[in-house]
Amino acid sequence: MAKVILLCGKICSGKSYYTKLLKQNNNAVILSCDEILFDLSLNDVGDRHDVLVEKVKQYFYKKTEEIIEVGVNVVLDFGFWSKQERNNISKYYLERNIDYEWHYIDISDEDWKKNIEERNQKVCKSEANAYYVDEGLLVKLNSLFEKPSTQEMDVWFINERV
Repeated sequence: MAKVILLCGKICSGKSYYTKLLKQNNNAVILSCDEILFDLSLNDVGDRHDVLVEKVKQYFYKKTEEIIEVGVNVVLDFGFWSKQERNNISKYYLERNIDYEWHYIDISDEDWKKNIEERNQKVCKSEANAYYVDEGLLVKLNSLFEKPSTQEMDVWFINERV
């Protein structure tokens, strides 16, 4: 039976890398808000960003139902930063009798900072289609992220730089 794999983790924690592993190992479709926003050149819309992200998520939730119905696994590469958001989407899939798994991408602060630095360098060189993470954005994102408990997650993946 097909399932939804929901990824929880900070920006630059390795979710995209992990998503590729899940895609290969689970014959899954990846749905990513960042991918849509960048592909449609909507990544730099200022104050409208959060509203657009929420609309994309709502669309993906509906699409997930269709994809699962035809027997294909889905990976939602969103981050799911708040406990309330995680609770809401769990309830959403429970009410629709859709199997789901929570995966958390854990990374040390040291490795996380290195990932941010590497990403920012690539963005500056136009080598990556990603958000530049400046100090202001970092403060905002850190204030929004609520680390899950081990009881919330089905899989706890420790991303270690090698």
